[in-house]
Amino acid sequence: MTSLEKEGIKVDESFYKVININHLTKETFSIKLPKARFTFKPGQHISVGIHGNYQSREYSVYSGANDENLEVLVKEVENGYFTPRLRNLKAGDLVEIRGPFGKFGMGPKVAESGKFVFIASGTGIAPFRSMIRTYPGLDYTLIHGVRKASEAYDRHEYPSGRYVLCTSQDFKGDYQGRLTGYLKDSIFSADTQFYLCGNSSMIFDALEILRDKGFERDQIHCEVYF
Repeated sequence: MTSLEKEGIKVDESFYKVININHLTKETFSIKLPKARFTFKPGQHISVGIHGNYQSREYSVYSGANDENLEVLVKEVENGYFTPRLRNLKAGDLVEIRGPFGKFGMGPKVAESGKFVFIASGTGIAPFRSMIRTYPGLDYTLIHGVRKASEAYDRHEYPSGRYVLCTSQDFKGDYQGRLTGYLKDSIFSADTQFYLCGNSSMIFDALEILRDKGFERDQIHCEVYF
């Protein structure tokens, strides 16, 4: 009998004990879980619930496929119901994981041969961190749009020249302004594959910019958060 069973909790392979909550900013945090029996492809998302709570939310996996632990990146919704409860979880608390879901991402053969530009707003960076950690030899540029430089989550992990921080409300990024402005001012190789993840307004604007630059729709892959 496991320790959970001794506590009267029915053991299900979808339940995981929280290892820790890493507070990245006042609003944003990552949840670290054991990965032991969970497999996924970088770019996929999972459903996260709290044991004893009827609600759940979907989040892109933030960790690499070969990492020791499973992580998701969460931004607390002001006056929200669910995300404050996630934020207040403690080590040892139980969460329920379902999935993985989705086809956003790339296989190892594509990763080895392609040239990629990752375009993310806010926590939309999560699937790209997963891809980058899974494929160390990836030829990529990551363009990250946030309000302030303090929202450059785990920036230290990305090599110099691979990560472009666009900040709309301070001057501490690599580009002052929205990431769509940076896209308009940039030149990309004709064979580039673009991956976009974040809010729908950013994605629609970025799609239009890339199409105006002559890129075909099959070169552009999207994951809309809201």
